[in-house]
Amino acid sequence: VQLQASGGGLVQPGGSLRLSCTASGRSLSTYYMGWLRQAPGKEREFVAAFTWSGTRLSYADSVKGRFTISIDNTKNTVYLQMNSLKPEDTAVYYCAADLTYSDLMQDFNKIRYWGQGTQVTVSS
Repeated sequence: VQLQASGGGLVQPGGSLRLSCTASGRSLSTYYMGWLRQAPGKEREFVAAFTWSGTRLSYADSVKGRFTISIDNTKNTVYLQMNSLKPEDTAVYYCAADLTYSDLMQDFNKIRYWGQGTQVTVSS
């Protein structure tokens, strides 16, 4: 499985960005997908996890109500719409894929596949 993330950039507080992650490889539907982030000097943290069908979806409390996952199965692409961005959302954002849902939420060292990361900077 290969993951290609894009869409990061510089945005002012209160602004919006949309990240994309395009997946390629075999048996994609068997993988759970996720977004994680790592801020400077901090550990990597969970942002969202979901299934390709969208029937299972989880958000970190810190982004709930502001970030939204959408999925385009025809393009094997998932999106992270980020609204009402705050300076504390500044981080490198990674998309990830794994066969175990809980790995995407807490056992990050077990995650099988990672995208390359895209920088999001929220600053005035």
